[in-house]
Amino acid sequence: MPRADLLRGGALPPALLVTALAFALAFAPRAARAPGLVMFAVGALALVAAPLAASTRDVVFLGAWISVAATALCVHLPRGLTRTAALAVSLNAGLWCGALAAVAGARLDLIKAAFCGLLLIPAVVFAHRAPVVVKVAASWLVATAVLCAALQALPVTPGYLPDHLD
Repeated sequence: MPRADLLRGGALPPALLVTALAFALAFAPRAARAPGLVMFAVGALALVAAPLAASTRDVVFLGAWISVAATALCVHLPRGLTRTAALAVSLNAGLWCGALAAVAGARLDLIKAAFCGLLLIPAVVFAHRAPVVVKVAASWLVATAVLCAALQALPVTPGYLPDHLD
């Protein structure tokens, strides 16, 4: 895969979304974490096999980048996520990850990205002992997602877009 397509396919976009989810769930109640991961899996499996048209590719990637930013921003909520909000955020992340895998035609990349869910373990530890670490990492995810969404809106000028995606 060319480097310019790194943010438009493969395992990286869903991996960033799963990482944002892990960070958000670290600030959710303990009882919401496992059900949240199950909701993520249900959402991802629901859409990964869906026949999405190639014409929806831009919309899916834009929605996924917005979802990465929104999910990562959940770490900054004053009281964290409630149980219901954690389940809703998890389902949202799962649906977008499934759509990403379906539209990119790389369904096995979803399995690779799911391993980023293991970041929940250190995120929980840091969320209780040094929450600023998780919040700074989540803020970097927000910045990355905003940049990727903005690059998607750039006009296609020969030689311009690929240079900035490298």
